[in-house]
Amino acid sequence: MIIEALKSFLLGIVEGITEWLPISSTGHMILVDEFVKLQVSDEFLALFLVVIQLGAIMAVLILYFHKLNPFSPRKTSVEKKSTWRLWGMVVIGCIPAAIFGFALDDWVNEHFYNKVTVAAMLILYGIIFIVLERRNRRRLREAEASLEAPRGRHARVAASSIAEQAEAQVFKITDVDDVDWKTALKIGFFQVLAIVPGTSRSGATIIGGMLCGCSRTAAAEFTFFLAIPVMFGWGVVKAIKFVAAGIAMTSTEIVVLVVGIVTAFVMSVIAIKFLMGYIKKNDFTVFGWYRIVVGVLVLGYFVFESMGMLP
Repeated sequence: MIIEALKSFLLGIVEGITEWLPISSTGHMILVDEFVKLQVSDEFLALFLVVIQLGAIMAVLILYFHKLNPFSPRKTSVEKKSTWRLWGMVVIGCIPAAIFGFALDDWVNEHFYNKVTVAAMLILYGIIFIVLERRNRRRLREAEASLEAPRGRHARVAASSIAEQAEAQVFKITDVDDVDWKTALKIGFFQVLAIVPGTSRSGATIIGGMLCGCSRTAAAEFTFFLAIPVMFGWGVVKAIKFVAAGIAMTSTEIVVLVVGIVTAFVMSVIAIKFLMGYIKKNDFTVFGWYRIVVGVLVLGYFVFESMGMLP
């Protein structure tokens, strides 16, 4: 039990970090499972890899509790109305996943749940991130150049103001509260792409958000909120299927599940705080390069393994 709990602890760390960074949690979990295999039933493993995400969801609910709470006594009536509106946009954004995601899940698992797909998606979306961010940097430079250059002792303040004005020119939505229903629905369709292992749910929705005119911060926050009903709902569905199959968990499996969820929660809090601080001064290019490097290494590893060149 202790050994399996330690394995679950490691998987919880991987889940908590990769769920929110745009580098594919499912892809990393599949790869880690190649080297750290839980001694559990196949049915429980399928449940574990989904339900462990509930820990990650709890991190979002706690970190953004005030923003997401429409009943907060500290909010004015206008702020409460804005919160309800935000939840409405989240619901709209979940519609594509509810319709297409659940319908295609079994088919995708049958045809694409393998290491080659994971590696290919890691590389593909890594390239997309790099290309997209190069375009964004060029557009920001052009926007800043079109504004008056700061002069005198107030240059530093003016430069900061110009950067904000340039961002407002390039991205029509700089605050998550300004996401409209059309943008939410479009981002929701990008989320459907994440059913292919290695894509990254957060990566797909962040890319979708930026392509739809959202700033990095707005796209990231909407991605966090969009995950709440989708991941919670998917976890409940997996749990119901597990119980309906008449399968009982062993004491070891219960411990494994609890350790994984708690660890994923703690690491998610750290990962979310890191990401939101990082993108205030940086873009997603580094994550693009990370995906490409990992994808190439993974592809190379399994190619050599299939050729019998590895022990």
